[in-house]
Amino acid sequence: MSTMAVPDIAVAPVDEGFWTRSRKVGLTLLALGLLSAVLFGALATDQQARFTLSDDAAGAALEINGTIGAILFGIITIAAGAALLAGVPKRWFLPVLGVGLVAFVLSFLCWQVSAAPAGQNFMPLVNIIRGTFILALPLIFGALAGVLCERSGVVNVAIEGQLLMGAFSGALFGSISGSVWVGLVAAAIGGAFISLLLAVFAIRYLVDQVVMGIVLNLLAVGVTGFLYERLMQTDAAKYNSAPRFSNWEIPLLKDIPVLGPALFRGNIFLYLGLLLVLVIHIGLFRTRWGLRTRSVGEHPIAADTLGVKVLRVRYRNVLLAGVVAGIGGASYTLALYSFTKNMIGGKGFIALAALIFGRWNPTGALLAALFFGFADQLATYLGAINSVIPSQFLAMLPYLATILAVAGLVGRVRAPAADGKPYIKG
Repeated sequence: MSTMAVPDIAVAPVDEGFWTRSRKVGLTLLALGLLSAVLFGALATDQQARFTLSDDAAGAALEINGTIGAILFGIITIAAGAALLAGVPKRWFLPVLGVGLVAFVLSFLCWQVSAAPAGQNFMPLVNIIRGTFILALPLIFGALAGVLCERSGVVNVAIEGQLLMGAFSGALFGSISGSVWVGLVAAAIGGAFISLLLAVFAIRYLVDQVVMGIVLNLLAVGVTGFLYERLMQTDAAKYNSAPRFSNWEIPLLKDIPVLGPALFRGNIFLYLGLLLVLVIHIGLFRTRWGLRTRSVGEHPIAADTLGVKVLRVRYRNVLLAGVVAGIGGASYTLALYSFTKNMIGGKGFIALAALIFGRWNPTGALLAALFFGFADQLATYLGAINSVIPSQFLAMLPYLATILAVAGLVGRVRAPAADGKPYIKG
């Protein structure tokens, strides 16, 4: 078979002038630093802000004067912003940005913790880390489902519906059978059912993938809501009382300070989520399946020419994504809560944002999901210490973090080239 060489086409770099993305972010960080040093420093008190290394007020703790801490971390944020504004090498952009954002959050926490009512001026780090991972779990599973689909060239806006159907199926069949394992399998099948509809209509009938995803989300909300009212509300003991997975403790690892109690005394969903991140990352970048998946998502015509079954790869990966998202939905109803109508509450769209924030990479998606999970947990913590910040604003915090992260921090990102483009075999 003959091959034809395609000459490289030089693409002129975009001249951003003085106000590069790095300098714009640096200016924003500089403003945040001034805000934290001046405003948070003024609002903080001279009480010690205690960050305990346990899940309560007891035990060892990291302590700092509230006012001094708010001002000090504000100055660090200013320094990070000034470094970006002055211009740092590209490889230092993310580390400097990370230092600045962490310092800003710490300045804010010094204010909030020191100003909390007597007896509540502490932050239990174990509880915060554990809560962050628990709240991030559906986002991790949802983002991984997005990675599997979009690396194959199929836009997955139906993550919300897949999570919701997984949560409902896990609760219903887990309750009927009295088995958490039956519920887990049912949740995987429920998520795969939504994915099957997405695959058939998007791949076979070439329906617009974004529109189809929205329709499937509405379908999942309608079906689960109807069955919830007809079955679960009328007889919750029979249809909405699924057993829960118990926590599994890992010997030795559970005794690691702070991280041990938070991460290694969890349920199956925590371990499975972290394992799936590792497996999918290795699979995508170190195996033949991953090479074929990425080729189908980037250039399906070339992949087809080399003998890759493009449509088969897409069908398989979309169904696999549904299984992963369905299990993520079960992390609600087989570990934490009873099923309620529309209980996912937009987490599927935050998972989609985590996918973009993580640049379609499993590890990046994990870190982004943890970022959003921390924002959610922080809102819960601030409400518990009676923060002066209005509760309505605290409820918006995870969604505001999503908007700021995707709009302000991601910058220019490139989705897989064939993402959302139907493939018609010639």
